[in-house]
Amino acid sequence: MSTPPTPDPDAIRHALRQVMDPEVGMNIVDLGLIYRIDCEPGKLYIEMTMTSPACPLADLILDNIDAALDPLLPPEVDIRVELVWDPPWTPAMMAGEARDHFGWKR
Repeated sequence: MSTPPTPDPDAIRHALRQVMDPEVGMNIVDLGLIYRIDCEPGKLYIEMTMTSPACPLADLILDNIDAALDPLLPPEVDIRVELVWDPPWTPAMMAGEARDHFGWKR
């Protein structure tokens, strides 16, 4: 039996940049919603948050993550996305360009 492939964290991050938060029209990476990406042979773990625990579009965003990652990874890779609330998201977690887009100071 061969060793399952190890996902490429840069490719994962690039794919996640295709996933938009529909409420603000910006991707989840630049918004600072992705806290951690761990890649091991046959496994991918993503730790992320939402801008609010009451986010009404969390399920849609999670479905869009699956849709972005499915064509990138073979079916034998176990993908786990965990929503966490600590630390709470703040605009300071956004990429500088994202804050500029909204007119917020860096």
